[in-house]
Amino acid sequence: MQLGLAIPLALAVMAGVLGSHLAVPGAIEVLALGLLVVLAGRHVRLAMALVVAALVAVQLLMVRGGELAPGLTRQDLRLEGPLVSVARDERLARLTLEVTECRPLAETLPDCRGLARVRLSFFDAPAMVPGEHWRLTVRLRPPAGFANPGTFDYRGWLWREGIQANGYVRRDPPPRRLATAPFSLRRLALGHLDEQQLAARHRRWLAALTLGVSERLGPEDWDLLNATGTTHLMVISGLHVGLVAAFALWLARGVARLVTPGAWRLAVLPWWMAGTAAVGYAGLAGLEPPALRAMLMTLVGLWVASGRHSPGTWQAWWLALALVLLADPLSAWRPGLWLSFVAVALLILVWQGRARPRGVSGWLRALVRSQLLLAPLMAAAVLLAFDRLAPAAPLVNLVAVPLVSSLLVPLGLLGWLTAWLPPLSALCWALFGLLVDGLVFLLDQAARWLPLWLPEPSRVVPLGLALGLAALLWALPGLIPRLRLVGTALLLLVPLGLSSSSPVTAEGLLRVRVHDVGQGQLVELRTAGYRALYDTGPRFGSGFMPLATLWPPGQRFDDVLISHADQDHVGGLPALREQHRVARFLAPPGEALEVPAESCTAGREWRRDGVIFRILWPPAESGELSSNDRSCVLLAIVGEHHLLITGDVGRDAERRFLAELPPGVTLLVAGHHGSATSSGMLLVRRLAPRHVVFSAARDNPFGHPTGRVVRRFREAGSCLWSTARDGAVTFWLGEAARRGVRSERPAAWRHGGVGAGCLALESPH
Repeated sequence: MQLGLAIPLALAVMAGVLGSHLAVPGAIEVLALGLLVVLAGRHVRLAMALVVAALVAVQLLMVRGGELAPGLTRQDLRLEGPLVSVARDERLARLTLEVTECRPLAETLPDCRGLARVRLSFFDAPAMVPGEHWRLTVRLRPPAGFANPGTFDYRGWLWREGIQANGYVRRDPPPRRLATAPFSLRRLALGHLDEQQLAARHRRWLAALTLGVSERLGPEDWDLLNATGTTHLMVISGLHVGLVAAFALWLARGVARLVTPGAWRLAVLPWWMAGTAAVGYAGLAGLEPPALRAMLMTLVGLWVASGRHSPGTWQAWWLALALVLLADPLSAWRPGLWLSFVAVALLILVWQGRARPRGVSGWLRALVRSQLLLAPLMAAAVLLAFDRLAPAAPLVNLVAVPLVSSLLVPLGLLGWLTAWLPPLSALCWALFGLLVDGLVFLLDQAARWLPLWLPEPSRVVPLGLALGLAALLWALPGLIPRLRLVGTALLLLVPLGLSSSSPVTAEGLLRVRVHDVGQGQLVELRTAGYRALYDTGPRFGSGFMPLATLWPPGQRFDDVLISHADQDHVGGLPALREQHRVARFLAPPGEALEVPAESCTAGREWRRDGVIFRILWPPAESGELSSNDRSCVLLAIVGEHHLLITGDVGRDAERRFLAELPPGVTLLVAGHHGSATSSGMLLVRRLAPRHVVFSAARDNPFGHPTGRVVRRFREAGSCLWSTARDGAVTFWLGEAARRGVRSERPAAWRHGGVGAGCLALESPH
């Protein structure tokens, strides 16, 4: 391959990635026609670029096209294939299955042969290991996740991992193991590790640092690594693979000097040995995307370092990027890819044209300089990708990176190499454990001194851009120090000086956000100086609470109203109590909660920032009512605009407080998630709400919202929204508001709204 083709190749691959994302009907035909025209004109390079772009685009479109068909949602399917991964959390096992055969049990269902990879939950699963071939009966749904502002994009993560459906394993018919797992050196190594007399933390860190089994790390490990900006140390990166390659190169050169005569040193063989070692180690680490990326980057780096017909550094950078994206096009959506390549690009920029360091002191100064120059750029990248900033990272990495690369990883690998000599292996791993304890102590102290910072969403992008530009100021050659200092100060003062006040800035303005929490309900109410929640969302059988993902810890809420004690409304209470501060809880009489609460009964009223909050239901004496019919009903009045939230009350209870409702409501959060037991005809006709939100899960088994209720609101002329389709929906009520509605899902996902007047409007907030 001519070296001048590296940049065009990379651009062609990225064009294919972008083309698959923006694909429109007829695009393949247009591309084929363009290819014929190019070939007719004998533009060979352009034709090759088009072919590469098409191959990448088709590969990604096949992944997208293989996603579960909507007609197969929650239907019994029989899957066969090998297990890619198995992660256990007490009774729950999470499986990733590579599908080789898929067949619906009912003959009338559509075909599912395009399904290639699924993620499954399996309660009380039998012993299962990666590599085994299983036949499972499952129920699946198309890949989806909660869509809330500023939260983890689970749907995006599923796409990056190539997951085309997720669901759970059924026990009838029972799962069947079709074939045992083939021999795996990695599994053999993990089994050997489990037999060693090591502390639990030492075993976890040894598996992660040397074998890439980061899933063995616990929440306490990840919390500490996130707080100190050192999560990159636990990914099989170019650092790990490069160390193995460098050791193999050094060893092969030494052997060559011993066994070859005179000046002949087998100059090529050591480089091939280093490359083989890099490939072997990446394979041992599972050849997951980070290991694959590190392997390819290391191989290109070895080629450049060898100097044998090698490309220049920038050509090599583009070549490595092209190879990684060709091998794994889905990695274009993984932040780790761009973090790695941005870091390497900065190092090239910093060291290009500089003399190679000499001696130990020279290399130490080079290491410190590189880390300090990388710190702001990597902080910017992490901030933009994950909305967090670890202030301790620059100082911690000055110690952690050389400690891990020079001592921990070599000791861990040496322990594996000497596994056939147990005393020597045990000594290596004992020293490894001591260093791990010392590093954990250092990280813990750093996290206490400079804790993890989760900036407000409005500051994330400005601060990330400022840090990135500041890094460039210090990396670019030829600038005087005074200009670098002044420029950095000015760049950082702008985002830090941004206002951190409430997003609601005007009196008489209410922001209502119905969060996407699945089959449950959580509504956030906010004025200029007041913040409240209506319900706390569900808690699932696995223990997961969506509320825990919505805000960083330390939030303050003035009021939390609990409609009633069903798990889909009160399930997030433990996370709320542990992570945040609440001034007052309100709940209907007779509801058993884990926190003391004042009575939420008809007649209570309070005013905040020009907004009136009034409780309409239940009455003080409500012991004869069911839990659903005791739900706390809230009316918020903002000038001429009204918000009504009715919890899970039924039609009979609705009729009893109907006379207290104003005719015409701006926004109604539909009762009981759109169930037929609520939203009776009398309520709908009296309120004729402008907007209605159904808080329900996508593909929920209850059929919420029911067709009867949806038709009832359509006939009343209401705009309909559903968190299942639209994600979190935000409304602004009040005369000062641009009466806007914002949905968190992109337009292609939206199915809410009736007519042109219901189209979502972008809000300035």
